[in-house]
Amino acid sequence: MNRNVVYEKLERCLACVRRRTEFVPRVAIVLGSGLGDYAESIRVETEIPYAEIEGFPVSTVPGHAGRFVFGWVGAVPVVCMKGRVHFYEGYDVSDVVLPIRLMKLLGAEILFLTNAAGGINPSFHAGDLMLIRDHISVFAPNPLIGENLDALGTRFPDMSSVYDPALGEKIKEKAAENGISLQEGVYAKLTGPSYETPAEIRMLGRLGCDAVGMSTAVEAIAANHCGMRVCGVSCISNLAAGLSDAPLDHREVQEAADRSASRFRTLVTEAVQAFV
Repeated sequence: MNRNVVYEKLERCLACVRRRTEFVPRVAIVLGSGLGDYAESIRVETEIPYAEIEGFPVSTVPGHAGRFVFGWVGAVPVVCMKGRVHFYEGYDVSDVVLPIRLMKLLGAEILFLTNAAGGINPSFHAGDLMLIRDHISVFAPNPLIGENLDALGTRFPDMSSVYDPALGEKIKEKAAENGISLQEGVYAKLTGPSYETPAEIRMLGRLGCDAVGMSTAVEAIAANHCGMRVCGVSCISNLAAGLSDAPLDHREVQEAADRSASRFRTLVTEAVQAFV
């Protein structure tokens, strides 16, 4: 899609949301597997199902509800994505990152990304939480391909510090204060929807990746491009292919993420309030 089509679609989505609410968030939170219920713990101002936003991509993945939740975490105004869309669902990558750009236009300055991921680092265990220090995007198209959206950001954005170090330090501080063990590492994004092969996991391990999933990286790229500060935490929901004898199954990923949800919710709540 060319620049005009992409940006005009974004403007239509913005106008549609603004007809429903004038709420201005400061922090945007993408709720991955295991955090879907987090939105129920905030003081809700309003909710807007994705299906009610003109042209907005709708998630088809079990466990991803598909709605924006506007409200408050403590005194911090937030917008939560209760469910995200993925490239493997058949959407153009510009649609995959449209929600991120929309939250920026709604006023969000910080993007907190969460996900469920497979553990590659041999010291990781199912149920661990991992602060994302950096990412590697493999085989997925860069969301900035095509004519640049000059209204959002520069043609060639620097990606030296996609994940804001200062935000990462606040997350680490809050984890320590609440007795939450927190790993750190590099997140690898593959396209999915099939899980990775053992050979692919060996490749990613040799490239320095600690966890792998099917989201997050393109969202972080788009957010960085449009000037948002970005941070992210993965829930290590299973060991990646070839690292255990068990076959990979989405239900088990969801169940493992659910078991970590309480610690995950606490960390997100405490960190968001420390950001601003």
